[in-house]
Amino acid sequence: MKKIIITGGAGFIGSHVVRRFVTQHPEYHIVNLDKLTYAGNLANLRDIEHAPNYEFVKGDIVDADFIDRLFATHQPDAVVHLAAESHVDRSITNPLEFVMANVIGTVNLLNAAKKYWKGRYDITRFYHVSTDEVYGTLGEDGMFTEETAYDPHSPYSASKASSDHFVRAYQDTYGLNAVISNCSNNYGSYHFPEKLIPLAIHNIKQSKPIPVYGKGENIRDWLWVEDHARAIEVIFHKAKSGTTYNIGGHNEWKNIDLIRLLCQIMDSKLGRAAGESEKLITFVTDRAGHDLRYAIDATKLKNELGWVPSITFEEGLEKTVDWYLQNQEWLDDVTSGHYQQYYNDQYTNR
Repeated sequence: MKKIIITGGAGFIGSHVVRRFVTQHPEYHIVNLDKLTYAGNLANLRDIEHAPNYEFVKGDIVDADFIDRLFATHQPDAVVHLAAESHVDRSITNPLEFVMANVIGTVNLLNAAKKYWKGRYDITRFYHVSTDEVYGTLGEDGMFTEETAYDPHSPYSASKASSDHFVRAYQDTYGLNAVISNCSNNYGSYHFPEKLIPLAIHNIKQSKPIPVYGKGENIRDWLWVEDHARAIEVIFHKAKSGTTYNIGGHNEWKNIDLIRLLCQIMDSKLGRAAGESEKLITFVTDRAGHDLRYAIDATKLKNELGWVPSITFEEGLEKTVDWYLQNQEWLDDVTSGHYQQYYNDQYTNR
């Protein structure tokens, strides 16, 4: 049975990837490695936590000795690396934390892979999951392709750009079987409510102000997280070593237009008068270094590996709203911090 370590598997995107690999590939044994920071929540995986081909290990990728022991103990055949500090605002406040997690942590994993897979690079794989923010910002026209030059503008995107470069360097220098994907903004279930969509859903339900940076004119391409997990599955199995793929949802929206659509959906779901939730929109001081527009060209992924998004943004957003309205206990546990008290006490590094 092939053993795969998925890092950051208790996080938003990572939990969807873990679930997909566990449920769709019983021939794999999945080791979910997560530090259980504020963004890691094992409640995201309650439905598969007792699956026979799944286990969880608590640990920090910044700890090189721990990573070395992890590889020696579990002898993985592959790594799908999603563990990262990912919130731009937090990176502006504390850049070094992002350097440690996103750069040093990635290099620790690469060093362990180089050591334990030497002579087996043809049958092992290191898959690094990255972001479109490494490309910088776009004007009104154009899209990011796999050939777009890197131009990160925040400490977060700079740390992810650096980790991308290290992965490519280890592939070129040592022959490591490595692939990279760069995705657009994800949305969907189990999303930590510091991010735009779950924060807005929560605040609308509570009739609290919905903060929108600047004038809300920043544009993002939105990718349904389950489509992203499916894309990762396809790339993991089909991509050639040394290749990079962009993953996008083909859904460009101005932030303010997205919030207004969300308000309309929430008014309908909550039985409120049309336009009531829009009164909660509150414009706040813009984020430092806020990129104007991201847009992903996922043509390469479609043409070479056959992946395309399965739903429109409007469909995905309604599914997302329904999930949050039906899972108030999950949201309450996250916003109160109860989820950390319960799960962090159960696990220690091993």
